[in-house]
Amino acid sequence: MTMKTSLLCLLVLTSLLCCKTHQAALTVSPSRFQFFEGASVSLSCEEDNSSAGWTVRRETIYRNSTCGEGWGEVEGSVCNITYVLKKDSGVYWCESREGAASSSIQLTVTGGSVILQSPVLPVMEGDDVTLSCKNKTGPSNLPAAFFKDGVFIGNETSGVMTLHHVTSSDEGLYRCSISDHGESPSSRISVSGKPPVTTSASSTKVSSKAPPPASNPFRLLLLVFRRLLVFSPYLISTLLLGSLWRRRSSASSNTVSEGEPHSAQ
Repeated sequence: MTMKTSLLCLLVLTSLLCCKTHQAALTVSPSRFQFFEGASVSLSCEEDNSSAGWTVRRETIYRNSTCGEGWGEVEGSVCNITYVLKKDSGVYWCESREGAASSSIQLTVTGGSVILQSPVLPVMEGDDVTLSCKNKTGPSNLPAAFFKDGVFIGNETSGVMTLHHVTSSDEGLYRCSISDHGESPSSRISVSGKPPVTTSASSTKVSSKAPPPASNPFRLLLLVFRRLLVFSPYLISTLLLGSLWRRRSSASSNTVSEGEPHSAQ
């Protein structure tokens, strides 16, 4: 192996080690947090680099697993659940082969007759958020009562409530109820700050971000272990190339030193 080839290999390895991890976002269709038993749900990882190998994972009260491992059917980058059950309630997210994870979404499947529909989208300060109280059977626009953190916040004759220009004070657990039909499970709405805005050269940029999802210590340990498995071959290759370079340098020095007496003679 020539010196030029060795340097080229080192540059390639360095670029691999320094590259950034591409991100993905989990999308849910239909776009909501709550589902009736028997409904169908599609989950997909919207990614900016298909080579990262993102897959849909979930954590329920039973176990932590990947789509296709006893639940869901994988079709390309989409995970389809044709008939959801209450046991499918849990936290869902996208995960790459290297262990990088997207933000998580809490999905709830109820065996009751009422659900609260709210879009699975990032809610930014100043946005309007529409909450719909839906009945499993009968008319879909029945009068409904809405609650936030267990406190009654209003009645809507059409079963639809709009939160105008939301702020961080609107964050909380929301649910609804329809007379003679029951009440929905609760879903959390989180509000993120607007992107930072600079008003002058000396002004300070201020940004507010929603807190990241709670991390499982086991998942963090697994992530570190996976990263070590990924990067250890690169590190070993770099050490071997460095050792080879030193040996070649040493051999070249010995050849020069052995040839000097003959030149003098």
